[in-house]
Amino acid sequence: MARKVIIDCDPGIDDAVALCIALFDPRLEVLAVTAVEGTMPADRSSRNVQTIIDQLDPPRLPRIGTATSLDDAPAIDGTLLNGSDGLGNAGLPLSQLHHRHSSDKIIYDEVRTAPDEVTLLCLGPLTNLSLALKRDPEFGGQISRIVAAGGSVSVGGNVTPAAETNMYCDPLSARIAFRSATTKTLVPLDITRRVALTMDVIDELPPATTRVGRMLRQMLTFAFRAHHQVRGQESIYLNGVIALLFLLQPELFETEEMAGDVEIRGDLTKGATIFDRRIKRYWLPNMEVVTEVDAEAAKDCIVRGLLAAGRST
Repeated sequence: MARKVIIDCDPGIDDAVALCIALFDPRLEVLAVTAVEGTMPADRSSRNVQTIIDQLDPPRLPRIGTATSLDDAPAIDGTLLNGSDGLGNAGLPLSQLHHRHSSDKIIYDEVRTAPDEVTLLCLGPLTNLSLALKRDPEFGGQISRIVAAGGSVSVGGNVTPAAETNMYCDPLSARIAFRSATTKTLVPLDITRRVALTMDVIDELPPATTRVGRMLRQMLTFAFRAHHQVRGQESIYLNGVIALLFLLQPELFETEEMAGDVEIRGDLTKGATIFDRRIKRYWLPNMEVVTEVDAEAAKDCIVRGLLAAGRST
């Protein structure tokens, strides 16, 4: 039986790749894809979700949620690594937003319709989860599981020396989610950085004659070039894809129960994820954190997932 899932994301190339896999994987029933402000501003993130789904035309169309603009969103330029459109300047036709419903309302409604059955896969900031939790104090207990990409345990940040992007964009929402009475798993930078994709993955993608292959080749070619020019890297990390892979292939990962929180202010520490790792720990564990990954097997699963999606398009 397929797992019911809502994908909350801020595409971004890596989240777009995750959607390419998830929307065609028979193990998942994607109920909704909800946009959140993060790598891209709210309106662009919302349009990218619509554009990706329109381009891929999956066999089962999910509901689509629009992002809410943050009043105090930090200035993050996601265009350097993702292109001015967030999708590698792929030139995809800009979709008009249909049936505008806020992402947090869609998350709330879908979970309430199928309590204890829906997994929430959070690939961006935790804004929508926080807003949904505020709607009803009992809501968190009705989510089957939350899997969130973000934070770090011991490798520092990627947007500041201390903070990972998703946590930095909306640290207060991250804190609310971390402290909520929910079953949750965090997939941190410590893990996603171990699965580095190199340029030769382009040769393993679906052919350009498929909808998935055409979009992937445009986006990933841009991503490799941008990472080389901006960061001097010859490889890329697809954080959202690794979080999705945790849902699909949990046997490739090891986890540990931890007690974590998020720093919500500070010139140097805003958005930092803090874990109680003292010999005598005073905080109670509140989440499962991924600590190990079979990197080679993970890369193989990513390629196989993309090829399977290509065969469906």
